[in-house]
Amino acid sequence: MSEITEEQLVLGDVEVRRVVEVERFPLPARTIVPEVPDEVWRDNEEWLAPDHWDPGSGEALALMQTWVLRSEGRTVLVDTGIGNGRERPGVPAFEHLDTDYLDRLAAAGVRPEDVDVVVNTHLHGDHIGWNTHNIGGSWVPTFPNATYLIPAADHAFFGPGRGDAVRVDNRYGFADSIAPVVRAGQAVLWEGTHRIDSHLTLESAPGHTPGSSVLRLHSGTDRAVFVGDLLHLPVQVLEPCCSSDFCEDPKEAAASRVRVLGRAADEGELVVPAHFAGTGAVEVRREGGKFGISRWV
Repeated sequence: MSEITEEQLVLGDVEVRRVVEVERFPLPARTIVPEVPDEVWRDNEEWLAPDHWDPGSGEALALMQTWVLRSEGRTVLVDTGIGNGRERPGVPAFEHLDTDYLDRLAAAGVRPEDVDVVVNTHLHGDHIGWNTHNIGGSWVPTFPNATYLIPAADHAFFGPGRGDAVRVDNRYGFADSIAPVVRAGQAVLWEGTHRIDSHLTLESAPGHTPGSSVLRLHSGTDRAVFVGDLLHLPVQVLEPCCSSDFCEDPKEAAASRVRVLGRAADEGELVVPAHFAGTGAVEVRREGGKFGISRWV
C-alpha cells in the first residue's frame, strides 16, 4: 500500500476515502447471517467487539457509506446509501431519513456536479438512495454530470412489471432511485465486465442479487476489491459459505464470495466491503478451506 492516513487511503495513483451516511446501524447478527455457528461469534469476540458486534445485545454493527475514488482525474462514487425522504414500508429503519450526507460529501471535497461516475454494486435500497433527490416533488439525479453504472441483470430483476416477485423490502427503490436516472439518459446498463479506466474494472459476482458486482482496483503494485454486499459482516470472512438473509441466491452468493476472497488472498487485494464498521477494509489470508483476517486497514 502506498500510503494510509486517517482521512484517506492512497492505492497507487488512486485516492480512496469514505463518506458515512449512517454511523451505527444495528442488525440482529444471528438473523442476518443465520448459518454462522454460535462458537464463531464467541471465539472471535475479542476483535469483533466493540466495532462489529455487541455480545450483550447480540447486535452486529454496520455502517451505511459511500466509497469515493479519485482516479485519472475523475471522481467515482461506489454505492450511494439509503437517501433522504424515502418511502420504504418494507424496511422501517430506511423510511424518511434526514441525514447530512451531501454536506459530508462536500466536506470530502465532492460537490454533486463534480461526480463523474456512480457505481451501484447492486440495486438494493441501501446502495442506490442518493442516486436521486427530491426537487419539487419529483425524483431527479443527484449527480447531474455523472454516468450511473447499473448491472443489467439487476435492472431486469428489480425493474418495472416485477411487482410481487420482488421482496417487499426491495420494491420501492427502483421507482425513485433507478428509473429517474434511466429517464435522464445517465444510466449505462452493463453485464459481465465493464472497464471504467485503466485502474478500475467492474466484474459480475452474482448471488446476493442477480447483478451483484465487485469493483477491482489495480494501480501500480496496489490492488483492492470493493465487494459491496458480498460480505455483510466480518464473520463471513471466517465462514465464507454462510450467506446473509438478504441474499437472493445464497448458494451462488457463497460461491462468488469464496472466489473473490480466494483471489484477494492469493493476489494481495485489499477487501473493501460496503458496510464494515471500524476502519472498513481488510487484508485476508487463506486458512485451509476458509479465510482469516491478516489486518484491518
